[in-house]
Amino acid sequence: MSEKVNKPGMFDPQRWGLPSEAVAGLADRLQGIWSRYRACFQTKTRDTSENALVYLRGLLTMETKRNFVNIARRVQGIDADGQDLQQFMSDSPWPGQAIFDQIQAEIGQRPALQDGMLTLDESGDECAGDQKAGAARQYLGREGKVDMGQVGVASGYYKHGTWTLVGVELYLPEVWFDQAHAKLRERWHIPAERTFATKPELGLQLIRRAKANKLPFAVVGCDSVYGQDGQFRADLDAENVVYMADIPANTHVYLTKPVVGIPETPPGKKGRPFSQPQVLNDVQAVEVRTLVGHPDFVWQPVAIRQTERGLLTYDCAARRVWTLTPRGEVREEWLFLRREPDGTCSFSLSNAPAGTPLAQLALWRCQRYFAERIFQDSKSEGGWDELVARKYRAWIHHTALDALALWFIAETKLDWAQAYPRDAELQRQLAVEVLPALSMANVRELLRAVMPLEQLSPETATRLVIKHLVNRSSSTRSRLKAQCKNRGPT
Repeated sequence: MSEKVNKPGMFDPQRWGLPSEAVAGLADRLQGIWSRYRACFQTKTRDTSENALVYLRGLLTMETKRNFVNIARRVQGIDADGQDLQQFMSDSPWPGQAIFDQIQAEIGQRPALQDGMLTLDESGDECAGDQKAGAARQYLGREGKVDMGQVGVASGYYKHGTWTLVGVELYLPEVWFDQAHAKLRERWHIPAERTFATKPELGLQLIRRAKANKLPFAVVGCDSVYGQDGQFRADLDAENVVYMADIPANTHVYLTKPVVGIPETPPGKKGRPFSQPQVLNDVQAVEVRTLVGHPDFVWQPVAIRQTERGLLTYDCAARRVWTLTPRGEVREEWLFLRREPDGTCSFSLSNAPAGTPLAQLALWRCQRYFAERIFQDSKSEGGWDELVARKYRAWIHHTALDALALWFIAETKLDWAQAYPRDAELQRQLAVEVLPALSMANVRELLRAVMPLEQLSPETATRLVIKHLVNRSSSTRSRLKAQCKNRGPT
């Protein structure tokens, strides 16, 4: 049980960087970010950007059941039916990518966020059927199993306690490009120019887009879905992008540089001559998991950062190794090993320069943790996984607004930390090395106080139920009318 703390001034909002003027200004901050992004929601013929503010407010102030109807009723009023919101999200052709482009541009304008980490990861959600864009039986990492679902490939950004979502693509399995899915592709607004792309190929597109937008990242961190793809790593290297990429334990590397080429055909050998590159100097590849006890890997404790649970420290080791791309090209990389708290080891490859200190490699590897924080906030707090719409356009729009909600939280925390610094004496009084950071849930509580949601009185609740019953009766009448029409005269 935690010790109860009640010392003089401990609950003074000013000391915690939460003065009344900051909290009271949250509604204006939300209005302000909507105003900055308002042009992103306009089409050639219409300005329906007011719907974006409604949806954004719903994502940020509601905790669950953030569907079109519920958001409309809680934010706009009990008589709202959500149809305008649904049309705005599912059918209106405003470009969701414009949201991500502007978020990346705004990150680049903040000196405190330079030289951060661009994270690359994926997130899957179960579906009840295969009638959603991209839905198929596939591996869902969050569920840890193969099931019917959708998978999004996402890029995030992290720097000094600030993290947010900066890019996304919906993964479309190869089956979605066969003739049987042609009508569904058109019906669910899947762009005609989309062709099948693997997850690493989609990830590379996101990284190239971030480079084009001048997002100020210093390194890319990704999990083994991407790291195990040798061509993906080689492509990043060709783009002069530094990476720290996780790899599976059965990945093969060389401790001695292999010489690769096409063997000469021995005199008198029958059959076709050799045509595929092979290792010519008889060096053997080894699985990385066999190197945990190898004498060339010297384990050292590396202190990463202070956390709310104390100093984060890992035992780490690294060595230069060689790998082969699918095209037979030889590449020199760092093999980085980290011993996890349960005694197991994780493995990563990096193209960082040969003189990179072990502490820097360890820091990059640990920063990839914030890819999980981005997904945690997007889903648990932002409602990314609550979308029930089927269309590709709705998925992109919903994810873009979820990203904007995360950026609102990130820049609020960043601005408040600069404008209203916390009292450093709090650390001494509480006997901690690091004061806990504001969470998305914390900011939501404050936002709900200054922008309260529509509350139901008994009378309005009764009216809502009656309206629901009338609508159901109308639907029943329409079905009966259609059945009579189909049966014809008797």
